[in-house]
Amino acid sequence: MPIYEYKCSACGHQFEELQKFSDAPLVECPVCHKPALKKQITEAGFVLKGTGWYQTDFKNEGSRPSSSGSHAAGCSCKACSANSKN
Repeated sequence: MPIYEYKCSACGHQFEELQKFSDAPLVECPVCHKPALKKQITEAGFVLKGTGWYQTDFKNEGSRPSSSGSHAAGCSCKACSANSKN
């Protein structure tokens, strides 16, 4: 279940709430009890790491880093494996 962040436009109270996707957004502030809550847009709380994600894969051969890039010796990622075969 996602965690949503809310902020009351009346009193400024901010809090997080664990809710299902199907749950209706909260409306009433738990502090001032006014119907002034607004759902905030926040950054995702996770990062996709490893191979298979666009950030770590490359669209074409010309954009691959050199074998002396930021990878550690003995790295087995696709880019390092391809460079070690050359």
